Amino acid sequence: MTLQQKSLVWLLIIVGIVCTLILLRGILLPFVIGMAVAYLLDPVCDWLEQRHFTRIWASIAVTIVFFVIIALAFALLTPLLINQITDFIEKVPGYIRALEIKLTPVIAYLMAYLDRDGAGEIQKIFGQYIGDAAAIAGRVIFRLISGLETALNVISIVAITPIVAFYLLRDWDKIINRVDGYLPPAYRKTIQEQILLIDTTLSGFLRGQFMVCLLLGIFYAAGLMIIGLDFGLIIGLGTGMVSFVPYFGMLAGVFVGLGLAIAQFDSFGPILAVGLLFASGQIMEGNFVTPKLVGDRVGLHAVWIIFALMAGGALFGFLGILLAVPVAAVIGVLVRFALGCYLRSGLYAGELPEKPNSPNPQ
Repeated sequence: MTLQQKSLVWLLIIVGIVCTLILLRGILLPFVIGMAVAYLLDPVCDWLEQRHFTRIWASIAVTIVFFVIIALAFALLTPLLINQITDFIEKVPGYIRALEIKLTPVIAYLMAYLDRDGAGEIQKIFGQYIGDAAAIAGRVIFRLISGLETALNVISIVAITPIVAFYLLRDWDKIINRVDGYLPPAYRKTIQEQILLIDTTLSGFLRGQFMVCLLLGIFYAAGLMIIGLDFGLIIGLGTGMVSFVPYFGMLAGVFVGLGLAIAQFDSFGPILAVGLLFASGQIMEGNFVTPKLVGDRVGLHAVWIIFALMAGGALFGFLGILLAVPVAAVIGVLVRFALGCYLRSGLYAGELPEKPNSPNPQ
C-alpha cells in the first residue's frame, strides 16, 4: 500500500468517526461524562489498590463516594440556586431601571462635550436598547437553563453515567493493555510516548482546572455574599464555573457583578469592594492557584482553548464543549510531534533525497 493510499484510508477513518459522532451526539453525553469521571478517578483506584483493595472493590467504593458527594451537593445547592435564578430574572428590570437612573447623569455629562449629532446618537442608542436589556437578559438566562436541562438530560445522566463510570474504572487497566496490544510493534514505543504526553496534558489540565474553578467559585461566592451583593452565590459560583475559559470567566463576573453592585448600592464602598474582590481573585489565580495546580506542563495555549471550545460548541453543542479540551490536547500533541519530525527531517535542512541514477543507454 502506497503512502497516498494509507493517507486516504486514515482520512476516511477520521471522517467516519466524525460522522458517527454527529449522528449519535444525542445519546453520547452520559457515556462521555462517565468516561471523563473514570479517567479522573482512575488514580484514586490505583491508590486504593496499592493499599490492598481489589480493583472491583476500589471501583465500587470510589464510584459510590463520588456520586454520593455529587448528589448531596445538588440536593443542597439546587433549590437555593433555582430560587436565586428565578428571583434574579424577576428583579432584572428593576436593576436595569436603577442603572438607567444612575448612569443618566454620566451620559448627560458626556453629551455636554459632544456635538448635537453625537449626543443625539448616544441618547437614541441608550433609550432604544436599555429598555430591552431586561427582556434580553431574561431570554438568555432561560435559554441557558433550558439548554443545560436538555443537555444534561437528568434521567440518562443519573441512570447511565454511574454505570459507565464503574465499568470503565473496573476494567480501565485491561482496556489500556488491550489497546496497547493492538499497536504495531514497529511504532509501539513512539505511539506510547505520544499517548503518555496526551495523558500528562489532559490530566494536568482537567484535574488542575477543576480545582481552580472550584476554588475560584467558592472564593467569589463567599466574598460577594460577605459584601452583601444580591445573588452573590450564583454570580460567584457561575464565575468560577466558566473560569476554565481563559479570561472570559473573570470578565463575565466583573461585568455582571459590578453592574449589579452599581444598581444595588448607593455608596461607593461596596462597589469598590466588588471590583477589588475580582481583581484579587484574578491575581490569586494567575500567580498562585493556576501555576500550582495546573503548571506549565499542560502546553495548551489560551487562544487554542478558546477556539476549541467555540468550535466544539458550534459543531456538537454541549457535548462538543465537553470534548473540546481533550480533542485540543490530542491535536496539540500530534502537531508538536509532527513539527518535531519535520525539524529532524532532511526537508527542513534542505536535503532532498537523491534520485537513483538511471543506467545510461548503450
